[in-house]
Amino acid sequence: MSSKTIAAVAGALLGSALLAGPAFAQNAECGDIQKTLQSRKDLVAKANAASNSKKKMTPAEACALFGKLQANGNEGVKWIAANKEWCSIPDSFAEGFKADHLKVAGIRTKICGVAAQAAKMEAQARAQAQNGGGGGGMLGGPGLTGSLKMPQGAL
Repeated sequence: MSSKTIAAVAGALLGSALLAGPAFAQNAECGDIQKTLQSRKDLVAKANAASNSKKKMTPAEACALFGKLQANGNEGVKWIAANKEWCSIPDSFAEGFKADHLKVAGIRTKICGVAAQAAKMEAQARAQAQNGGGGGGMLGGPGLTGSLKMPQGAL
């Protein structure tokens, strides 16, 4: 998954989080979503910073970040469903938040799949290194080792 894709989704998520500000200022209970939205905004900012940074996140780090973003979305979707009527949450916001949450879930699935594959490959490489370097010869032997000297003289 490209860093531009992550940045685009993160930007879209940030946009919907910013739209939520004044809509929930009706009472103390309706303001409870602000903490979730601020946390979401911070996670999106972290994803944006990582995609724009020279030092890119590892697949495992990206998986963990999108896992937190998905958990935040679960909390937000649950809160919105429970308080939509009482807090007069606009349908457009509720639908937008849910759509963003579904995008995050899809991205997380892809990123965590890549992270799992990378971890599996690293484990295989470590196992081969511990077992003497692979043993991948054509006939099941240790394979070729050593160096090959180029012939000297006129070719």
